[in-house]
Amino acid sequence: MLGTSEVPLSEGYDLAMLDLDGVVYIGGDAVPGAAAELSRAREAGMRLAFITNNASRTPDQVAGQLRGLGVAAEASDVVTSAQAAARLLADRFGPGARVVCLGAEGLEQALRATGLAPVGVTDEAVAIATGYGPDVPWAAIMRAAVRIRDGLPWVASNTDHTFPAAFGVAPGHGVQVAMLRDFTGVEPVVAGKPARPLLDETIRRVGGMRPLMVGDRLDTDIEGANAAGLDSLLVLTGVTGLAELAGARRELRPTYVAPDLGGLLEPQPAPVPGPDPGEQRLGGWSVVGDHGRLRVTGGGSPGDWWRVVAAAAWQHLDATGEPVDLTATTPPSDG
Repeated sequence: MLGTSEVPLSEGYDLAMLDLDGVVYIGGDAVPGAAAELSRAREAGMRLAFITNNASRTPDQVAGQLRGLGVAAEASDVVTSAQAAARLLADRFGPGARVVCLGAEGLEQALRATGLAPVGVTDEAVAIATGYGPDVPWAAIMRAAVRIRDGLPWVASNTDHTFPAAFGVAPGHGVQVAMLRDFTGVEPVVAGKPARPLLDETIRRVGGMRPLMVGDRLDTDIEGANAAGLDSLLVLTGVTGLAELAGARRELRPTYVAPDLGGLLEPQPAPVPGPDPGEQRLGGWSVVGDHGRLRVTGGGSPGDWWRVVAAAAWQHLDATGEPVDLTATTPPSDG
């Protein structure tokens, strides 16, 4: 159920498509060790692309934030859902097409850079593009809703329901998309993860024959990679914890698991069945399902612990249809 790489991932894959929040940084701070680990991956020959569903910021702004955290990045290394949305519209309507821009600077710049002409919500247009924009007025949203209901083609940058703001977790663009969908009865074409266009646009812009998606969220990063037929690395520095990983359905399961971005620099062994029924073993760890609970014995690296526990939990979930009881299971870093 997990993949195996006998060489470090930075040697087996030529492009890492890196989600940002929870992978490279958390809020305003870099994930500890991330800058050094990414530098080593580059030295091994791996290309790095920093991808984000946030359509409000420009690639220059994102790259500037990364450099401020010690991560080497240029605007050409950043790919946003706004750029993926602009590509979808340009491919369909051609250069010079007039597109309503309901969003922030990042969306408007992406449309212009693709040769499209962003216009206001009441102007003549062939389509509408929407994205996260905290200053978008309600009057513009109402106008957009009526035009979408009346048949104007609609591309949404993403459907993220939450957004990490300075004052806490706030409603994201997905809340606006849901409202527009409910009012219009129209399903938008979506550019951001877990939809495929953002991943395709990243490969087109940055290059790479053997891409690897790297993320911390199962329902966007990993699900998106699986839907696109790409391998993925789940890092555990963001929102996914033990319960979420152990209860992941097949479409949400990563190819590889690592505690942090150091996993790019290491081989990725997969657990193997042990001699006891339901047993999984890896690197000194042994995990057995015991009356619906996981019993972990032995010792070894934290990365091997996460991998073997995930394999045993998924085996139980697939066999019984029920998540395994984790009350007696504590990751090495927690105790």
